Amino acid sequence: MVDTLRDVISWLYYIVFGLLLVRVFLSWIPVIRGGGIAEFVYAFTEPVLAPVRKYIDRSPLGGPGLMFDFSPVVAFFLLRFLRSLLESLLLLL
Repeated sequence: MVDTLRDVISWLYYIVFGLLLVRVFLSWIPVIRGGGIAEFVYAFTEPVLAPVRKYIDRSPLGGPGLMFDFSPVVAFFLLRFLRSLLESLLLLL
């Protein structure tokens, strides 16, 4: 049971990580943003990035005038931390 949960957590992590990575690449190629796959990627990743972006904007490092969006980088670190936390909790079972 624990191994199955660990596998599910790992798969979910890699799916979200991959979609975030695709979104970063899509942001570099603005022509592709209007396609169906791009809309799916943006719709799936926006709930992950919006809260992160909100906290970055409130921080001294953030603000609406930033040239780069650092929310995917922060989201990558938070996802990795969450995955490690969940796997550690599974070890306690």
